[in-house]
Amino acid sequence: MPSGDAKIVVAILAVPRLYALDVSIPAHVFGQHAGYQVIVCGDDDFESSGGSSDSSPYVDVAADIRPTHSLADMERADIVLIPGYEDPRLPIPESYVKALRASVERGARIVAVCTGVFALAAGGMLNGKTATTYWKYTDLLRTLHPGVDVVENRLFVEDGAILTSAGAGAGLDVCLHVVQADFGEAVADEVAKDVVVSPARTANEPRYADTLSPSRADLRATREWVISNIGSPITVQQMADHSLLSRRTFIRRFARETGMPPMHWVTRQRLTGARRLLEESDWSVERIAGATGFGTAANFRSIFRREVGVTPTAYRKLHTERLVEPS
Repeated sequence: MPSGDAKIVVAILAVPRLYALDVSIPAHVFGQHAGYQVIVCGDDDFESSGGSSDSSPYVDVAADIRPTHSLADMERADIVLIPGYEDPRLPIPESYVKALRASVERGARIVAVCTGVFALAAGGMLNGKTATTYWKYTDLLRTLHPGVDVVENRLFVEDGAILTSAGAGAGLDVCLHVVQADFGEAVADEVAKDVVVSPARTANEPRYADTLSPSRADLRATREWVISNIGSPITVQQMADHSLLSRRTFIRRFARETGMPPMHWVTRQRLTGARRLLEESDWSVERIAGATGFGTAANFRSIFRREVGVTPTAYRKLHTERLVEPS
């Protein structure tokens, strides 16, 4: 993070065939804080980016998203964000890949939303790294790029300076995570409140996200064990036993790594799983409650409404109405 009064420059890459929502969400989130400067970078020649005078390379023509800065301006970016784009099987122009590779090599933080991860993978920038993407494309990512450790059931994954997220909603989560890392939880909370009440968003989505801890984290294996057994009863003592630590030592280390008490974190992971099932399945509330470890439907409804602000049924309805195109 730049020192003094310098702004953190966030460069959103205007890749061909992009999803406009994956641009508007990060632009809105980072634009809420004076510590960021947001620019949209792309090739000056739109036709060379995959379009023509009769066919724009940008999917959501209603938004008419165009670069405000050149690819060369990415050199001064502290954060580079790659939005999702249509048909990730098709390559993006080499000029974009080259600019991304240069950003990775100089140590900029990279955030890929949805299918934006394919641009990094195609350039070899994710080999040996852990990443995620929108659930419909995880198998394709594994097939096309076997050198990437693709994980599912994650809103976003942080591996070093590279963050990858699932769909547009998870793009909001990962952007708020970056704000929290830069300016603290209180600032991220204020930004989240502004984003949630924005007319552009009709669903009161929580900011809960599960990330894989850095490789140096002592309790990464235990956190992954919890997620793998999220539908089962889980206690602090079980987590401590899995970590081969005393209960007191475990609680102290867990809070240091995650910033919250163990059972608070477990509840967040249960909510993450429940959100995904509400968004992507037609399972009943009762079935989701059992699968995510809430037990009864009544308990699930009570906790979900308290933490999210709406009932599970209302959340599903609002999410379905908002997402016209998955991204």
